[in-house]
Amino acid sequence: MLTIAAVGILGGSVLVAKGMMAGGSGTNALAGTFLDAQPSASPTPTGPSPEELAAIERAKRVKALDAALKKYAATAPEFSVAVFDGETGETYAYRGDEKYETASIVKVQVLACLLLTAQDDDRKVSASEDALAKKMIRYSDNASTTSLYVKLGRIQALTACNKRLGLTQTKVSSSWGLTKTTVKDQVKLLEAIHDEDGELTDYSRGYAEKLMGTVADDQDWGVPAVAAAGEEATVKNGWLQRSTEKNLWIINSVGRVEGDDTDVSIAVLSHTNQTMPAGIKLVEKVAKLTRTHLKY
Repeated sequence: MLTIAAVGILGGSVLVAKGMMAGGSGTNALAGTFLDAQPSASPTPTGPSPEELAAIERAKRVKALDAALKKYAATAPEFSVAVFDGETGETYAYRGDEKYETASIVKVQVLACLLLTAQDDDRKVSASEDALAKKMIRYSDNASTTSLYVKLGRIQALTACNKRLGLTQTKVSSSWGLTKTTVKDQVKLLEAIHDEDGELTDYSRGYAEKLMGTVADDQDWGVPAVAAAGEEATVKNGWLQRSTEKNLWIINSVGRVEGDDTDVSIAVLSHTNQTMPAGIKLVEKVAKLTRTHLKY
């Protein structure tokens, strides 16, 4: 018995054809046996799925953003940033687990706790609570914040509310502005305020977003700097000159940007800024870098 194997490579697949002659002689018999064999069909290449292609593109963008932030961090005060993309459900974080003092961004936590408390009592915020909340968020009024903080139950109450909202890296301080948090927790908080299936009712979410969307003009900086024409932004900023850090500045900004194809929560936290204007410039640059590279 004589066996002849033909090997061909087509589209990455190896095809083997065998001609066998049991009896007979000569090349004609051999050739006839080979030509009568039907070639196997080549499998159709499938390639990456749309989901796999999206993951590849996402990884490229993340790598580019990591590099850009690392380069900027080499010459800037310490900062962290996180972005939650509601369109994809993905969170990006740079130094996401680093803890910073909140300064006035803690007022968003106080507001959320006020709304949860009112919900639990099956009511809307009272007229007096409404007046305090508006001053606290729109004008970052400290006296109004202290009044609500005390009324709600201080550390214990705020800690319980944070737990309901999924904040696991935030530790409330008796001096509310010195509460410690991370950018990861802050985008969780922003999403909790926005999430239709979360702890807050439609009324509560609308209330919070309205206040954060109408801050005083002199406090309308930070996250809104990344919004494009036609998009809406909400924000709460925090700033504090710390005697424990050689009178350098904590500058923080948290908020959301929404448009036809945009739905993101952004948190930028920083400290050891030389001045408040310099800190504002830093958080806005960092926020803009996330948009440049993540392309949301």
